[in-house]
Amino acid sequence: MAKGKLQKENNEINGTRVEGMDQLKFNETHGNLIKEVNPSLYSQIRQILLDAHNTVARAINLVMVQAYFEIGRLIIEEEQHGEARAGYGEEILETLSRRLKIEFGKGFSVRNLRNMRTFYVTFKNRQTLSAKLSWSHYILLMRLDNEHARNFYMKESETENWSVREMDRQINSLLFERLSLSRDKAQVKVLAEQGQVLESPRDLVKDPYVLEFLGLQEHAAYTEKELETALIDNLQSFILELGKGFTFVARQKRITLDAEHFYIDLVFYNRLLHCFVLIDLKIGKLMHQDLGQLQMYVNYYDREVKTKDEERTIGIVLCHDKKETIARYTLPENNTQIFASKYKLYLPTEDELIREVDEVAKRIEGVE
Repeated sequence: MAKGKLQKENNEINGTRVEGMDQLKFNETHGNLIKEVNPSLYSQIRQILLDAHNTVARAINLVMVQAYFEIGRLIIEEEQHGEARAGYGEEILETLSRRLKIEFGKGFSVRNLRNMRTFYVTFKNRQTLSAKLSWSHYILLMRLDNEHARNFYMKESETENWSVREMDRQINSLLFERLSLSRDKAQVKVLAEQGQVLESPRDLVKDPYVLEFLGLQEHAAYTEKELETALIDNLQSFILELGKGFTFVARQKRITLDAEHFYIDLVFYNRLLHCFVLIDLKIGKLMHQDLGQLQMYVNYYDREVKTKDEERTIGIVLCHDKKETIARYTLPENNTQIFASKYKLYLPTEDELIREVDEVAKRIEGVE
């Protein structure tokens, strides 16, 4: 081949190589040549794979939960038709556990088999089992003797996508009991069957709020600013405690009236009720001035901030020492916007909640 022709072909090959290199990006970390792609294309493919992974995980979870339910049913039936002597049921579990662990692994301990037996006894109807709840969720639910409470936490976990840790926290904070205290028997039944339904501002407010996740000591000295900072530092936990539909908007939101500045501690928005929620923090006892100031903030938001399509603003004074009588006589009888709620820095007991409600009722009766 002539030298000139060879040189021309080499130039064409080299030119193609250079042109190709312009379309490739060298990845120095992995030493690979990767072709650049449209970020949107990658994002869409990634989402498809994540959705597929989640769908498979939910399907596997539901199948395993149903399998545990059936195992529990078979154990119960064997116990009922077997020998009546004491200890027969435990012998069945121990024998099953030994054989199952050899073939299927340590997940079939005597303790887990007991849980499967309890699972069947507790829920009875396989059709009520949820694909959104894991076996760990059901372990927590089985600890609850109150059927209404169990149904409530099951429903809320489904709709709010609670993790196991979040469900455990809500159970320990007695969320169902706190919401039930202000309801009659018929309303408690609806709460258990439907979960927490927000139809009015009063449905949104809890009393008390439990803030044990802040790590503050009940009788320690701390300022309102320190309390606010702790809430912001634990914002995810605080929103979980606030309830459904909350989105954080601002802290120390400044409003100016007649050249004077005022600061709202915390501003949230509730997407279910379509309204702003203003929270004012009070570490001491509740005074009528606190409610009056919050009323001013609420009026400002209603007249200057909210749109025509949004509902009226809600205000909550979150205080350590709530004076029920002061709140009752400061606020109008038809009040639907301003609320005073107590906060606790520790997990209360059910008896403690009941005692507090009884004390409030007695104080109200005493002034009537």
